[in-house]
Amino acid sequence: MQLKRGYENLEQGGRLCITATDQAFGRDVASWCRMTCAELLSLDTVNGRVKALIRKPLSSETARCSVPDAGDDKTIVVFSDDFDKALASFVIANGAAASGKKVTMFFTFWGLDVIKKRHKPAVSRDLFGRMFGWMLPAHSGRLGLSKMNMFGLGSRMIRLVMRRSRIDSLEQMIARAVDNGVEMIACTMSMDVMGVRAEELMDNVTLGGVASYLERTEESDLNLFI
Repeated sequence: MQLKRGYENLEQGGRLCITATDQAFGRDVASWCRMTCAELLSLDTVNGRVKALIRKPLSSETARCSVPDAGDDKTIVVFSDDFDKALASFVIANGAAASGKKVTMFFTFWGLDVIKKRHKPAVSRDLFGRMFGWMLPAHSGRLGLSKMNMFGLGSRMIRLVMRRSRIDSLEQMIARAVDNGVEMIACTMSMDVMGVRAEELMDNVTLGGVASYLERTEESDLNLFI
């Protein structure tokens, strides 16, 4: 929001310098510039702070700027950490990727639990971060069903039925999504709120904010919220 307000107050051809501590800011500001036709003059990281210099184009330059039309990419917002909803997310993602589509999955809030490592390094947390860690599933193997979970018995029953029916497990689906080139983005704002550290997430997950996600939707003809 600070970026948007500062940019709107600029005269054409004016420059805006903005600094952030969020390490995903570089990706986000680059995406935002592509969507708004702003010119990203420089992007540097010094002492853990990301510094971006942006130029507002002249009217003649804006007229020549073209925003790509919506394509046939697919985007999925994974908001839930329910086992059945996580399964649905990756079934759809892998199906679309197998059809040659570019797929982006954006994990936010409870959805971050789906992409946590099973074996995580020790990380420092504040009190609220430790409380979230105690209350939330530690990894995908601990996810419960949205209905009839029965203190975890329901999800174990579903996993057993899937195994007997020779259906890929959720973990196998996640691995297949990686192999299929599905892009997985973890929402940095949600990470800050939930006390999740980057070291706790799977290695193939990238960090990003809402601008990174919105840029993907500009080129997508399907956007799901699960």
